[in-house]
Amino acid sequence: MKYKITHHTNYIFDSKVFLEPHYLRFRPKRTPYAEVLLHELTILPEPIGHRTASDEENNLVDLCWFEELTGNLSIEATSIIETQPYNPFDFIIHPQKYYQIPFQYARQQQELLFSTLGKPKLSKALIKYGATIQKASDYNTLQYVANLTNQIHQDFKVEYREVGAPMLPDNTFQTKKGSCRDLSWMQINLLRHQGFAARFVSGYFYFDMDEPNYELHAWVDVFLPGAGWVGIDPSHGILTGNAHFPIATSAHFENTMPVSGGIRGSASSRLKTELYIEKI
Repeated sequence: MKYKITHHTNYIFDSKVFLEPHYLRFRPKRTPYAEVLLHELTILPEPIGHRTASDEENNLVDLCWFEELTGNLSIEATSIIETQPYNPFDFIIHPQKYYQIPFQYARQQQELLFSTLGKPKLSKALIKYGATIQKASDYNTLQYVANLTNQIHQDFKVEYREVGAPMLPDNTFQTKKGSCRDLSWMQINLLRHQGFAARFVSGYFYFDMDEPNYELHAWVDVFLPGAGWVGIDPSHGILTGNAHFPIATSAHFENTMPVSGGIRGSASSRLKTELYIEKI
């Protein structure tokens, strides 16, 4: 199966500004089930310099720099991806002790996973929510990860919010609603509190719609020894499959933003985005 992804991003300023160097994250990752056949960027104003590089967490990012004043920044990213059949449950956990929780990663794993671990401060109610699901899952690692993801999907209302950082995990838990990034950030922090390595994923998700209206999506990666990084999507209550196309993964959600960079000038701006995903 092939998919064409066209992502338009347009910043409109109310007066001319000078663009500082910008990091762009629109390039889909190659995965075991997906090959990136094409990726093109059209940027206006045209940058005087453009370099594609690998960041600290092995994401491919495009750094662009500019020289002229402008009233807008327009980015069009076009990608073509070819996917293969994929079973997200086709893995084992090894060594076998990791099938039961709580567990502790080996020392070398802890060092490599350090930024995605930690014990964040969470409310007693959120901690109890996770502990209750663990007990109902007989403390089985796979059952718990799947059940937690599905339970969040059932208990929380997904709302669209175009801009802004994820809400604090406890705020999301109290209101029982949030954007995909809010639910993902809450689940990441709960998993970390329970000893799992977890990170934030930004990308695209295709599913059939009567009236297509796609948005940049967010989900979670959890590290299970033997299986590696396993994608889970609390907004839909599923393990990620071959219709999830990751762009950037990070221990810190800020490092997955599609556009990051500053301006010189006193202008305010408004953002307009459009995302199209089609089978070809």
